[in-house]
Amino acid sequence: MTEYTTVSIPKDLAERVDETIEGTSFQSTSDLVRFLLRSIVIQHQKEGQLTEAEFEEITEQLRGLGYLE
Repeated sequence: MTEYTTVSIPKDLAERVDETIEGTSFQSTSDLVRFLLRSIVIQHQKEGQLTEAEFEEITEQLRGLGYLE
């Protein structure tokens, strides 16, 4: 059985995420966060280490989607 932990994000961000995932295959904010974190971790494991440019690219993508300010 998988164990879980809690991650806190500001309520206004959670509301923006809810609006963003509307009409997508993501059922909840948790689904999206798991997907994003898994993607970052997989990329890191493949490459051994994220370069600064890769990290910045991910940051900009998340900012463009409204997950970062």
